Amino acid sequence: MKLMFIEARYKKPISIEKHVLKLPSRVGLVTTVQFIGQVKEVKSQLEKGGKKVFLGKGKHTKYNGQVLGCDVDAAVYVEKKVDAFLYIGSGLFHPIAISLKTKKDVFTFNPLTNKLNKVDKKEAAKINKRKKGALIKFLSSTEIGVIVTTKPGQEQLRKALELKKRFKDKNFYFLIFDTIDFNQLENFPFIECFVNTACPRIALDDSVKISKAIINLGDI
Repeated sequence: MKLMFIEARYKKPISIEKHVLKLPSRVGLVTTVQFIGQVKEVKSQLEKGGKKVFLGKGKHTKYNGQVLGCDVDAAVYVEKKVDAFLYIGSGLFHPIAISLKTKKDVFTFNPLTNKLNKVDKKEAAKINKRKKGALIKFLSSTEIGVIVTTKPGQEQLRKALELKKRFKDKNFYFLIFDTIDFNQLENFPFIECFVNTACPRIALDDSVKISKAIINLGDI
């Protein structure tokens, strides 16, 4: 199947001038492709307010400062140079991911509401606590279900199969989907813990849909 990715850009100007003083002196600027066209203007506003602005680039992204899906390497690339990050966009998925990866403060500016907020580190702490609990369950379990997707960009079957070599005391069952149907996971009641090799967001946002513990491959 051929795929075509079409960028959908936000056209309105973005002004954060009244919020600049609330930010620390060295800022890493990140956003999604929807707002990437306004990055230069936002950077200019920050610099006029006396801030030093840093833009990194991820392995799978096209633009400086862009985060994409689960790739927040644009932030990781400059984390040692900054005091905090400013994320332009809506939602908390990317900001929390940046907070977890870099351990830095993350501010969010939503162009749709014109509100500046700071990511609550308690939320990141809750996620870390959940990850540790899932890891303990994985290590103490014998029957492991491994969720694999065939979607381009998310398929990690080869890495999933390496689990058999690393943990020879466990029995692995590889459950392969295109679009993951969480209801189907209930057909395997003997499985004690699931390993997710698809989008890491599944183990964060969709864990409530799964009755067993679930951990991302990267967290093992």
